[in-house]
Order: sequence, then C-alpha cells, then structure tokens
Amino acid sequence: MTLPEAMLRDLPAGMASFDTSLRFEWVNPALAKMYGRDQSEFPGQPVHAVWPPVDAARAESVLRQVMETGRAAIETFAAGPVAGTPEAGGADAGKPDGADESLSGPRVFHWYPVHDSRGAIRGAGLAVMAGGPLQAAEEALRRREERYRALVQGGAQVVWVASPEGKMAEDSSDWRWITGQSEEEFLGDGWLDAIHSDDRDRIEAAWRECLRTSRIFDDRCRMRTKGGSYRHYDVRAVPIEREGRIAEWVGSCTDVTSQREAEEMRGRLTEQLSAAALRTARLQQATSMLAEALTVEQVVEVITEVGRTAIGALRSAVALLDPETLRLRVINSDGIAPSGPEADRLTLDTPSVMTRAIATRRPVLVPDLNELRLQFGADAPAGAEADAPADAGDERSWVGLPLLAAGTTLGALRFSFSRPRRITEEERVFLEALAGQCALAVERAEMYEREHTTAETLQRSLLPDKLPVVPGLELEARYLPVTRNMEIGGDWYDVFRLPDRRMAVTVGDVMGKGLQAAAGMGRVRNALRALALTDPRPAAVLSGLDRLFSATELEEQVTTVTYLVIDPETGEGQAGNAGHLPTLVMRPGAMPVLDEAEAGTPLGWPSPRRQHAFRLPPGSTAVFYSDGLVENRRRGLNTGLDEIVRVAADAQEEQLTEPGQLLQYLVDHMLAGHEQDDDVTVLVMHVPGTPQGTAGDQGGSGSREARQRRAPR
Repeated sequence: MTLPEAMLRDLPAGMASFDTSLRFEWVNPALAKMYGRDQSEFPGQPVHAVWPPVDAARAESVLRQVMETGRAAIETFAAGPVAGTPEAGGADAGKPDGADESLSGPRVFHWYPVHDSRGAIRGAGLAVMAGGPLQAAEEALRRREERYRALVQGGAQVVWVASPEGKMAEDSSDWRWITGQSEEEFLGDGWLDAIHSDDRDRIEAAWRECLRTSRIFDDRCRMRTKGGSYRHYDVRAVPIEREGRIAEWVGSCTDVTSQREAEEMRGRLTEQLSAAALRTARLQQATSMLAEALTVEQVVEVITEVGRTAIGALRSAVALLDPETLRLRVINSDGIAPSGPEADRLTLDTPSVMTRAIATRRPVLVPDLNELRLQFGADAPAGAEADAPADAGDERSWVGLPLLAAGTTLGALRFSFSRPRRITEEERVFLEALAGQCALAVERAEMYEREHTTAETLQRSLLPDKLPVVPGLELEARYLPVTRNMEIGGDWYDVFRLPDRRMAVTVGDVMGKGLQAAAGMGRVRNALRALALTDPRPAAVLSGLDRLFSATELEEQVTTVTYLVIDPETGEGQAGNAGHLPTLVMRPGAMPVLDEAEAGTPLGWPSPRRQHAFRLPPGSTAVFYSDGLVENRRRGLNTGLDEIVRVAADAQEEQLTEPGQLLQYLVDHMLAGHEQDDDVTVLVMHVPGTPQGTAGDQGGSGSREARQRRAPR
C-alpha cells in the first residue's frame, strides 16, 4: 500500500480518480461504502456500471465538463438510491450489506482535473462528503456566492477602494476571485502585479497622474486571471471628496473581453476579406441589422438570411444549446429539411453537422454524401443528411459552425445546399465571422430579453391592477408600452383613496428606458403614496418627493409628475405639477383647454412647490397623459399639445360621457400616422351629470357646435 493510499484509507470523505474514458481508476473505502459496494468492484468500471442512474448521469456530465474545460466543479444533491435496490434498478431487493446509513442524504461532490507531469489532463479526481442541515446551509451560501461570482466573471463590475494616496485600502474579494491574489498581495500597490507587463507601466503612470491632478481615471488594460490567462478590463476610478479634500478613490473594473474579441475578429475579417467586397458588404449589412435586432428570433432571422443569400444556400438554421438538458432548440424550424430530425428532439447524441460542430468547436464541412459517410460512418444522420433515395430529401451538402462567445458554446449555425458543394477558404472565413457575430448578438439578445422581462414584470406589478370604483367619478386608464424595440420605460399612473375620502390622482414619467427606469418609477410611486397618506396637499407631497429624490436618485435622472387631490362629491380639488405635461380639461359648452397653471420643475430640482385650485363640474372630464401621446420623432411637443386640443374638440358627444371611448378616441387619433417610439400612458377622469342651466337646451349646450360657438376667437 502506497503512502497516499494509506492516508486516504480511513478518510471519512469519499475519494476516487477517473481516466479520460470515464472509468474508475481507484476509490477509497469510504466512497465504496457510500454505495454499498466493495472497493474492488470499482477499478476499470464505467461510472454507470457501479453507480445508481441518477448519480451516474450527473457524474458523467460533470466529468466531461471538467476534463474539457480544465476547471473544477462542485455539485450538491440528494443521493440517489444505492445500487442494488429496486429504485436503482437492481435485481436484488433490499439495501446491500455494508451501505452506511450515516452517509445517506445530501452529498457534496468536488470534481477537479488531474494533470500529468507535462501539464496535460490525464483524468479527473473526486472528493465526496456527506451533508446535513449545516452543510446544506453552507451549500446554499456557496451557491449564492457562486452566482454572484458568475455575474462578476460574466462581465459584472469589480469594485475596489483606494486611499487618497492611491493605495488599495480595503480588501476586494471580487478582484481576488478573478486574479487569484491573496489579500496581502492585493493591498497597497500589489494590485499592479495582476496587470499585464505590457500595460503595467502605462497604467501606473496614468494612475499617478490622476492622483496628482484629482481627475477621474479611465483606461483599459489586461488583467491576469487566476487560471493564468488574461482578460481585457475597462478601469474607472472617481475621487470622493469630504470637506474639500479627497477622502478616498472608488473604482470599478468591467470585463470587456467579448467586446475586444469582437473588435479583433472584425479586424482580422477586414484583412482576410479585402478581395471579397460583396461578402464584406454582406457582413456589414448584418452588423447594421443586428444593431437593431433585440430578440433572439430577430438575430436568427438576420443571420440566416444574410448567410444564405451570400453563399447561395438552400436552407439555414440556428440551434441553441440548453446546458441543463443538453438539448438543442432550433430557433427557425423551417431551416431544417422536412425529412431531417425533428427540431425539438435534437440532443448532443443526435448525428448532425450542428452537434458535431458543437462537440469539436470547429466548422464541419460536408461537401457531398460520400464525405458524409466518411465523417459519420454508421452514425450518418437520417433523412436529408443520409445515404437515402433522391426523393427522401433535397439536401446534398452541409456546413455546421459552432456559436462561441467568451469561450462558451451557445449552439450552432447550419447551412445546407441542394447539390454537392465545396466551401472555399474565402467562404469559410466569411461564415466563421458570421457565426462569431451571430454568437455575440445571440448572447446580447438573451441578456436583453432577460432584462426586458424583469423590467416589464416590475413595471406592470407597480401599476394598479384595477382603478377604484368611486361614486361621483368615472375613471379609465391605459398603459401602452413600445413594442418596436421592446424597451421598458418609467411611465406610471395611480388612483387611491385618502383618509378623508377624497381621491388622489397621479400620472408620472421617469425618463429613460430599461430596468433602471422601471425601478425608479416604483420608488417614486410608492413614496408618493406614503407622503399623500401623511399630508395629501399637492405642495407638501411634491416637496417631500423633492427631498427624497435628492437623497436617493441620480442627479441626471429626470422625473416628472402631476398630482391631484379631488373631492368626488363636489368636483373641487387642488393640483400640483412637477414638470409634467398640462392636464387636458374638457368642460360642457366650452372648448377643451390645457391647464394653465405653472408646471414647475422636475423632481429634485430646487424650486418652491405650489398648488392651485382645480375644479371639475358635472359633465366635465380631465385627461392626464405622458409625452408619448403628443411627442415623437416627427412631431414636436408644442405641436402635439395643440393637436390634442383640436382632436378633443372634435370628439362626439357620446365619447365625452364615456371615459373608455374618449381614451380610445384620443389614442387612435393622436398616434394615427405616427410610429410609436415611446410609452403612452393615459388616464381619463369624468364627473358624470348635467351642468345646471343646460337641461332643455336644444341640441344640448355641451354639443360640438355649442363648444365651437363659445370658443374664444
């Protein structure tokens, strides 16, 4: 017995080693005991021969990943049935003799690559520890930390703090996790040791100059990771002043490796395709179109069309890999031959140029059926990619390209042709570049879709599910998000009761798009409710919002809001406006007008807040709205405000008494002939009833003709 074996024999943790064919080389007694087997049963056996199916399937997947990437992995899951039990599919009933009850329950699997003396991967090692409540809690914490670290590694910012003299004053676990430096190595000027030698002198000189001049530091450099490779980072540091002196520097590093790789790829492409003007133009066309493609489906539509027309392909398709199920999801199923494999049943084991491209991470070129047989042999794909009669499929040559982004395989791009065809070197370079652009665009689109879904869910969750039913008031509201670019804005509306039975009505707009605008909208809306329930006066509420906004929001954030408190029984109220658009007021027998009260400044700007009387007699209507209704690329704000007054004046009589009809009428006519490029929010409040002195007037004094006669000339 060797010394390592003697030391590991009585170790309570399970230990094992595997060769590159996923067979056991050695296990210690503890691991054998976990599965109720003798130690001698493991060496030379594949994983699935001695482990339960649940454990074996996950183990083989992780082993391949570890040996392919050279990175360690940790898995925690409840142990599957021990081998030999009916649940595990064994022939013998009952639990095998020797299985250790104390080792049942959650297990923590630590997988790691094993290298030979030359540094090449010769297999993998495993350490298994049984878990319990404490281990489960620790594992939950570890998983949260892993997710956070994954965000950092995937491009999130690394934050650090330096002293006024430029020394690293606090530990940065994010920095150390990326670079592998210890806390002692990082602090002071030690962080410079992680900078690439070609960049270090430049970065250090620029950093010293910013320290001397107190200017913001903004530069780019290469940083060494703990694996020994280098990644590109944008580095930015801002001085923090207290009492007129710099107290510290706060900095961040953002991983821009993918962007840099894309830039380098485009540079190489320009050199390699200098003689291929047509395909270069095609690629530039794809780049321009991808800049406007926000969803994965839009990206695939651009890539497949550009690639197919550039090389004269019969069909083109993109399939994305699900790392959890190891299945491929074909985004455009019409890009697969009807006689080929079903689009929703592709796995990595399915013979295909796409799965081969993913497995090898290299282009797969199949010029004809003979080459197909040579490359795939007995595993030749069925249908159009098989040695089948001519009427079984119309495809006769194929190209498969992996979609790689920052070292990760996202899926594959596939082209097929109706005749045997060999891809030239020039075409291969073009297709590889197209696949690279596709991968980067898909990665961006998936991230954008996740953010859009989160922002939309957040925004809609903060809007009222329904408006309150209030005797004396009729309310109707609608929020119309932009669908062209899928961006989410910060529009909102709200109506709620106050303790004194009056109603609070508000419409606002946080300028900007995306999750930040939606979150800002939620903060302002909730703060407004809280302030209104304490002191509902418009001047008091807007002043309170100013204080809150100055303390919590960014200086460059622009937020407007109009706020009204009204008594439903009398129609009397008070209104205040913080930079929002004027309310449209429609009273019987008069032309529609815009509220002439001073709008005030947006929230957070120094300005004394005022309020003014607001009256809606019976038969009157007030319309609150966002700028998306009146302003767009082709129509300025002042023109839009004039137009909404004219449109409202032409409303039919029945529309004036039905808030829902009036709202739809205004939206239809204000957006007609204009492309909606901003969110639209409209809230209509109508006071039912007939004003005094109008009953019995022929035609009704509130008719369109009467309003026009009484309108000022």
